[in-house]
Amino acid sequence: MTQKATLFKGQQKRKTIPPSRHGKAPKTRKGKRVVKPATVTKEMDSDRDLSKFINYCNEVKAATAANKEGGQLSIVKHDTEGAKKK
Repeated sequence: MTQKATLFKGQQKRKTIPPSRHGKAPKTRKGKRVVKPATVTKEMDSDRDLSKFINYCNEVKAATAANKEGGQLSIVKHDTEGAKKK
């Protein structure tokens, strides 16, 4: 077996020269990338609908609690159909 360069004390990985971006902003990936499954089952659809319902209920509870405290919190729903028509 070959030895890895970073196994010994004081040994660090050599820096590689980054590719030239020609003034473009560096690419950053944050968080997990969403990968859709190849097959979607009825159970997965029902789980998605249930989680949507639970999220909506939690948002309504938070909005009513904020209104009781004197603040104002409104639920803004993203209109996907309106954006497609334009």
